[in-house]
Amino acid sequence: MFARTVRMHLKPNSVAQFTETMEKDVIPLLRKQQGFKDEITFLPADGGNEAVAISFWEKRENADAYQRGAYPEVLKSVAKVADGTPQVQTSEVSNSTWHKIAAR
Repeated sequence: MFARTVRMHLKPNSVAQFTETMEKDVIPLLRKQQGFKDEITFLPADGGNEAVAISFWEKRENADAYQRGAYPEVLKSVAKVADGTPQVQTSEVSNSTWHKIAAR
């Protein structure tokens, strides 16, 4: 399994709009992508401005295809709430109790 971690700074007072954008625009688009498994989004509990979204993919190739194809559309959707360009990190998933993955 493969993961994409996206970190972004939110504009002031945009947490509710960010959540709505994820629910109405981003997640429906992700669900249409081949190999997409799950999306988890984190918001700051202390009133900060950094949001983190982690998407899980069957294979790296699926995540790469999403990056080339649909991700530019996602960037347009989150541009209204993100301050600057989101930063993307890719990772191999080594353990997950939810997805029932054990270390190799």
